[in-house]
Amino acid sequence: MSLLNVGARALLANQVALQTTGHNIANVSVAGYSRQNVVMQTVPGQFTGAGYIGKGVQVATILRNHNELLTRQAAAAQAVQAADTTRAERVSQLQDVFKGGTSGLGAAITDMLNSLGDVINSPTDITARTVSLTRMDEMAARMRSSAEQLQQIEGAVNEQLKTDVVRINSLAGSIADVNEQIARVKGNGQTPNDLLDRRDQLIRELNQYVQTTQIPADDGTVGVFVGGSQALVLGATAAQLSIDESQLFPGSRQQGLYFVRAGAAPVELNDSMLGGGEVAGLLRFANQDLAEGRNLLGRMALAIGTTMNYQQKLGLTLDGQPGKALFALPAQVTGATRGTSQGHIDLGNSAALSPTQFAASDYEVRFANTGSAGQVVRLSDGKAFAFADLNDLRSQKIDGLTFDFDAAHPPTAGERVLFQPFAGAAANLQMLVYSPRDLAAANPVNAAMGTTNSGTLQLAGLKATGLQWNGVSSSVQTTGSITAPPSPTPPATGGGVTLTFNANGEFNLGGTTGTPLDMNANPPVLLAGPPYAYVPGQAIHIDGWSITLQGTPADGDTVKVGNALDPQYGDIYTRNAGNAGALQQLRDVKMFDESTLADGYAGLMAQVGTRTQSAAYAAKLSESIASNLEASRTAVSGVNLDEEAAKLIQYQQAYQASAKMLQVAQTIFDNLLQTMGR
Repeated sequence: MSLLNVGARALLANQVALQTTGHNIANVSVAGYSRQNVVMQTVPGQFTGAGYIGKGVQVATILRNHNELLTRQAAAAQAVQAADTTRAERVSQLQDVFKGGTSGLGAAITDMLNSLGDVINSPTDITARTVSLTRMDEMAARMRSSAEQLQQIEGAVNEQLKTDVVRINSLAGSIADVNEQIARVKGNGQTPNDLLDRRDQLIRELNQYVQTTQIPADDGTVGVFVGGSQALVLGATAAQLSIDESQLFPGSRQQGLYFVRAGAAPVELNDSMLGGGEVAGLLRFANQDLAEGRNLLGRMALAIGTTMNYQQKLGLTLDGQPGKALFALPAQVTGATRGTSQGHIDLGNSAALSPTQFAASDYEVRFANTGSAGQVVRLSDGKAFAFADLNDLRSQKIDGLTFDFDAAHPPTAGERVLFQPFAGAAANLQMLVYSPRDLAAANPVNAAMGTTNSGTLQLAGLKATGLQWNGVSSSVQTTGSITAPPSPTPPATGGGVTLTFNANGEFNLGGTTGTPLDMNANPPVLLAGPPYAYVPGQAIHIDGWSITLQGTPADGDTVKVGNALDPQYGDIYTRNAGNAGALQQLRDVKMFDESTLADGYAGLMAQVGTRTQSAAYAAKLSESIASNLEASRTAVSGVNLDEEAAKLIQYQQAYQASAKMLQVAQTIFDNLLQTMGR
């Protein structure tokens, strides 16, 4: 009987081994399956006077080949890879918006500026003026088109975020269900291998969307946490995540992930708290990369529109009227806050703006816990600008912008206000001037050299600048207007401003005029004099206009600057294109991070391209790390068909030998019965 029992136990044990091997082979393609092995142990022997007689073998347990450390490391690495890959894909779409070539925005800007050349050559040519206005309209249209493409990307990202959150909540519910099943069967003393595989696979899938940490409990369940400490799954209970606009800055278009648990207020998890996962990558793209793209485009639109409007208003139309704004721009941008203050940046006041100082960034005004002191933080690089109170803040021009708060609605202690001055500028850029006669191509002033001049003095440039001395603040103010030389009364007597040079090469001013400005000083000051120093090639700034002279004057040489609308000059102003020249010269102004207006778009493409290259490199690196860790995990847990086939033969032979043992035992038992029967 003992031999029969030994054979029966061996047969059953090898049958379990064959079944387990078949189970491994059947699940070779199942994601997350961990290879299982049968652990056999010897049945304790029976004591006899001759010693312990063996009683065979039995199955101790079914072992799951699993390394907890490798599994967690692989899941975390896959979360980082998902975040980097998703961000790289979206940044690549962002790069496609800012394309080069003839269909790009850069070509439209160049064509617009170049078209002014024909107006300069032929100021009264209506066709040339029409072409120039058409090029301006095309530039504005491409600005709006680029902004619309960014909005489409933003919409797609928001929809993907919502879809991902639905999937996260579904996976969290599934993990809670598996937790419950594991807790129920854990009490039988054996490990539910397939349920554990199922839970690990669900957690790996969850990490594709949001990075998690896991903490095991005594009952066999696992707590799954997101954002560092928020329990998404605890035992058999699952919380929920939701995606919505940031609560900190309502109306800012910034997205936030919220942890929602029954009976508690939602907790916002920003992208820096999430670590990895597709949601983290999308939030980083939406709140950082896409925001930078919007700001770069908006800064360009606002700077071009502001400077061209400014210069256009300084000139004269073909009908002798002051120019009107070329482009419609947002008049004001208000701050987003949960507090009570009302802050704004005035974008319609040229005196409050310095486009050459614009930085493509959002700004956050952070007030101290006491009083109205605080700091303005440029979010693109974290640089802070301190202020003592609201008046001090109002007096500062930070990156060419003036931040103003309504005294009737003061900020609360610790309040934070977000400003996005460039976010909507490109989307709202519209052409306002469509009549070619309304292009202000003419200078509001003209100049003539004295008829008796004996030196080599020559006129090199004359244009309206709008730069005037502010007697209140003792500084140069950008007013956007000029004080034209007065018209004579009666016209026949002549008039204007006369520059008279002496033997030392200095000049005095005659006529009603203010003191010239020294724009080479930093900050600019009033020019010392009279008499005033003359430097060939250096512009002389007076009353909102400037004149540039070349050559060496002789004693008594004069230059007269007059009002272009003075009746004594007739319609000469219609054949003057000085202001069109000033508009075209804007292309050489350093406006975008030391790049000229003409080269600004190339700089924008370079910045977006650098960000795209960096994102692609990060995605490639994280993919390599994730692949290596997954390979290490698979080496422990994966099913090798060759190995399983060898085991199948091994256990088959053992099974057959066990059956042979039963056959031998049966023969012996039959012989014994026959012998005893005799």
